[in-house]
Amino acid sequence: MREEENKRSSQGSSVKRFFKKRWVFPAIYIASAAIILTGVLWYQGSDNATDKYNYDATDIAGKNNDKPAIEVNTVMENFKMPVEKADEAVIKMGFYDFKAKDEDQEAALVFYNNTYVPNTGVDIVMEDGESFTVVAALSGEVIRVEEDAVLGNVIEIEHDKGIVTHYQSVKDVKVKVGEQVKQGQVLAMAGQSLFNEEAGTHVHFEIRKDGVAVNPANYFNKSLSVLQQEPLVEEKEDKKKVEDPASSEEEAEEGTPAEDESSGSTNNTNS
Repeated sequence: MREEENKRSSQGSSVKRFFKKRWVFPAIYIASAAIILTGVLWYQGSDNATDKYNYDATDIAGKNNDKPAIEVNTVMENFKMPVEKADEAVIKMGFYDFKAKDEDQEAALVFYNNTYVPNTGVDIVMEDGESFTVVAALSGEVIRVEEDAVLGNVIEIEHDKGIVTHYQSVKDVKVKVGEQVKQGQVLAMAGQSLFNEEAGTHVHFEIRKDGVAVNPANYFNKSLSVLQQEPLVEEKEDKKKVEDPASSEEEAEEGTPAEDESSGSTNNTNS
């Protein structure tokens, strides 16, 4: 028992002697400070690591809402008939295609002011011949609203990358220049025009790419991106002169005898 007590007393005295040394407490203080500083630095480093993911990039608070939005929906939209009741609409006169057959070209000629003019769009009517509601075929910005006695008033809507739609022969216009319209929004009512009186109550609808008219019937129910991706090929002027077919036949009939006489006189001279 005495030996164990002696061992305990000797151990206690050695511990006391250790702590009496001058360098012990400064060493303990420095070691503790180092451990605490290491823990703080580690915590800050782990916090900065989460910042690299930039969770604020979604900008839910609206910090970057002043930047202009890209109109993706317009590109994804499909061209629609510019009428409210598309199922009851009829294309009375189609687009004049320089590559079409002769009979199709003749059917797409507008007779105005004693001249036959190629139709640069499609003329849409209703089966009952009554007036109807004209709507936007595609979302966009109204860039022109003009009263025109010959064309029957005009509305133009600009879309992405040089694509513009034209609406003519309309009345009771509901939009103004600078207005953003959505697809299917009411623009006006179908009316009549002096340019194409034979069409009656109708809307003349055009699609233009960089100022060049394309056949609207080729793009109904197709997206705007389809037209954007297609190369623009301007129609070359038809070799045949667009004129009154009747006058052409008369000139041909009158020219035949003259040619015969001239040929006959030539033959007589030669003989």
